[in-house]
Amino acid sequence: MDISNTLNELLVKLFRDINVIEENALRTGEYSDVTANDIHVIEAVGVDEPKNMTSVARALEVTTGTLTIAINSLVRKGYVNRVRSEEDRRVVLVSLSEKGKRAYLHHQNFHARMIESVLEELTEEEQQVLGRALAKLNLFFRQTDSRTMS
Repeated sequence: MDISNTLNELLVKLFRDINVIEENALRTGEYSDVTANDIHVIEAVGVDEPKNMTSVARALEVTTGTLTIAINSLVRKGYVNRVRSEEDRRVVLVSLSEKGKRAYLHHQNFHARMIESVLEELTEEEQQVLGRALAKLNLFFRQTDSRTMS
């Protein structure tokens, strides 16, 4: 099998598996109700200061309406707090609850273990090559409109 076919098979399998693997790793104990989508919203909200819905939606590249549905679910599950801004009552601010912060750290630990596992098997040069290759792949996806990929 040539390298193009090998890379295609690996990338297709990786993209297909990554959300399932990540979700299964996260859905343990206290976090059994968290979906992959939930954890990405939790990550975008972050552990710092409360954020307005527009900035979180922009970070996730979704509409504010789509984010509202996700936030409603996370508020019900106890991961996110939602309040109106004191300065401008039209602005809704979201922040992580204590449970949300624990889920955020749980997710960060999963990523740290994943990266450590990959890097420990590679030489410094291989690490640099992998970094450049993934940056190029990321650029390809960022620059390619899915409607033009026929």
